[in-house]
Amino acid sequence: MAGWHGGPGMMTIVAGDQEQQAAEIRQATEAAQRQAAWMQQAAAEPEQQGEWIRQNNVIYGGLIAIGLVLVQPFLTATPLDWSAKVCVIAFSVAIPLLAALVLVNRQETFRRRVTDSLLVRVTRSIAQLLAFVGVVAGFWHIMWVAGVAVLVSGFVAIMVHSAGYIRLERPAEVAAAPPSPTAPPSPAAPPSPTAPPSPAAPQSPDDAEE
Repeated sequence: MAGWHGGPGMMTIVAGDQEQQAAEIRQATEAAQRQAAWMQQAAAEPEQQGEWIRQNNVIYGGLIAIGLVLVQPFLTATPLDWSAKVCVIAFSVAIPLLAALVLVNRQETFRRRVTDSLLVRVTRSIAQLLAFVGVVAGFWHIMWVAGVAVLVSGFVAIMVHSAGYIRLERPAEVAAAPPSPTAPPSPAAPPSPTAPPSPAAPQSPDDAEE
């Protein structure tokens, strides 16, 4: 049985792959750190907080309106299939939470800053998730293809919003960054001392007579 001949070449390839993976991990980590720094700096800006408050106000009101429209036909319809039950249960939990968030949003508008409450952030995520589930279930009740389409387009919309936000905020952060200090000009080299003129050679008597 012939032995395996890997040799130094195979070890070099493996080492190169490890270095490339390490470089990719470092780049991903640096990109995540820069994005986190951008988010923190944006969160500290009053204008950005005001924009987040306005966007949340639109989101809460829109989800409540959608929930009321989708749930209304199920108030008198019996019996309900599984998709209709999921839609009703999801919005029965989401609508009160969204109403509470609307009141918090009004207080944020009055104070002109976003609350830092952990409970509010968790409630916001739960309410929006349940509302999205209710929308998907409601469209699924009408036609399962429509439910799948809403589910897929919802995830695409999230990616579009994230990409657009990052693209818009990155130039703003670059423009707001202080200019990098330029290197001080190197001092001019002192003029080199000129050699003193050599003394004239003494003339011989014959040259002087001439």
